[in-house]
Amino acid sequence: MGLKVVSSAIISFSLFLLLASTANAQSKGVFDVTKYGADKDITEALTNAWKDACASTNPSKVLISSGTYSLRKLTLAGPCKAAIELQVDGILQAPVDPNQFSGGHWVNFRYVDKFTLSGSGTFDGQGKVAWSKSTCQKDKDCDSLPMNIRFDFITNALVRDITTRDSKNFHVNVLGCKNLTFQHFTVSAPGDSVNTDGIHVGQSTGIYIIDSKIGTGDDCISVGDGTEELHITRVTCGPGHGISVGSLGKYPNEKPVSGIFVKSCTISDTTNGVRIKSWPALYGGVASNMHFEDIVMNNVQNPVIIDQVYCPWNQCSLKAPSKVKISDVSFKNIRGTSATPVVVQIACSSGIPCEKVELADIKLAYSGPDGPPKSQCSNVKPIISGIMSAPGC
Repeated sequence: MGLKVVSSAIISFSLFLLLASTANAQSKGVFDVTKYGADKDITEALTNAWKDACASTNPSKVLISSGTYSLRKLTLAGPCKAAIELQVDGILQAPVDPNQFSGGHWVNFRYVDKFTLSGSGTFDGQGKVAWSKSTCQKDKDCDSLPMNIRFDFITNALVRDITTRDSKNFHVNVLGCKNLTFQHFTVSAPGDSVNTDGIHVGQSTGIYIIDSKIGTGDDCISVGDGTEELHITRVTCGPGHGISVGSLGKYPNEKPVSGIFVKSCTISDTTNGVRIKSWPALYGGVASNMHFEDIVMNNVQNPVIIDQVYCPWNQCSLKAPSKVKISDVSFKNIRGTSATPVVVQIACSSGIPCEKVELADIKLAYSGPDGPPKSQCSNVKPIISGIMSAPGC
């Protein structure tokens, strides 16, 4: 019953934004960047068009028509005096050289209410050169590369039909946002691109990612501390590292994570499926009310995993257990094929064991040389029901 209510809420909210956008289309003032002297480089033209649109007391639209344009580092900030839309129908290309950036972003939207980012356009981060220079896979103190798009403190917003491609770092970072929907959103990068998470959400409430396609070199979607009421529905993920809550417990004073709902998604050819991960030995935290349901796995490594000894490239100490408390987690109707024999791995903290973990109808086949599919559980007593293709927990 609760999931039906959630689905209805997603549909209603998205429909409201769509109808509002359509109803206002005729009355919006259109600020076309070509009228502001846009040429091959549209940085200045877009800055000025946004400034005028943001100052309008009526709903406004900034328009970037089809074509290919260069765009340097840019921040588009509010507050604006009325609802504002940026319609991108062209291809925006970032500078290839990462040394041309200072700070952590290419395009940053900040402090805007009633915002829509729409169109058939692409934010092309041109990240191939940067990936070859990145040391972030092995060096925790590496130089930060720019993310394609940052949404900071955005409220009541819709991102629709946009593509982000080949970011030098994360494709999208969501911080301090409320009531933000990604619909028909596409993330595209090679499976070997470095640290290119699709959408990272942190310290935000009421984020909806629906009917979207994400293929990249890291987590398709990653969830940081302070995230509440995140709804991921009908997302296809792959290549990449799956859909992950965490990693948590790496920094002091992390805020609780609660209300994570992943439903009706398809994950293919990834190094993980649905995952919750926290660092050992470091800092405390709380993650609860997290539910993964109706997920199809196609040739996925580690399809279902809670990993509280997450320590990539030996960047931490394994001498003490994770201090993150995980509870009220369910994995239901997870089906398809696994690329590894261990299809369910629940490795909870020995210091703070997981509580209220439910496994129901886990139907994952493995046909490799290492025997039948199996499950492994530690520091947890999961509630098991329905069909389980992999005994062991």
